Amino acid sequence: MTQSNNRQSEHPVDAFFLDRWSPRAFTGEAMSRDGLLTILDAGHWAPSSGNNQPWRFIYALRETASWPVLLDILSPGNQRWAQNASALIIFVSRTYRISKDGERKLAYTHSFDTGSAWFSIACQSMKLGYHAHGMEGMDREKAVRVLSIPDGYRVEAACAIGRLAAKETLPDDLREREVQSQRKPLSEVAFEGRFVGQE
Repeated sequence: MTQSNNRQSEHPVDAFFLDRWSPRAFTGEAMSRDGLLTILDAGHWAPSSGNNQPWRFIYALRETASWPVLLDILSPGNQRWAQNASALIIFVSRTYRISKDGERKLAYTHSFDTGSAWFSIACQSMKLGYHAHGMEGMDREKAVRVLSIPDGYRVEAACAIGRLAAKETLPDDLREREVQSQRKPLSEVAFEGRFVGQE
């Protein structure tokens, strides 16, 4: 068992996986373009089904013209805290692949592969002293319209990246939620031989 970051694993995993979490309290300091491009580069080296590389990353750094555009796509609840991040990313996946004969075919694992890219981005962020917080809450129709996302692409999720700030910088209701979450027992999500879970 491993103990780190107010968490305990059932098996001896590397502490890095316990140290990764999704804070909302960020300092609001700027990130260099090179720093963000390094983080994005890690994402684009993620595993990909047949090297399809369906992920697309639409990003903005603080105090750039793109920042308010991406921030406005997030749900109001997420805007409250993500406004203090250093960078924002909208994850988009291409839902098709091109066959050898030039035909569009469904890319069944496009979301799965883009999820692996997101995790690579979260890990590289930590390696550089940042934290990344993934988000479901956003206006996907607005993202498609405002970001000129073409047909055949799916808006997956967003993330905010920043340096960790004290939780006291958050409003009271968010401060209460600023804790490292625990996980269900492994036996509730990992099944030998067949699916046996109920939820």
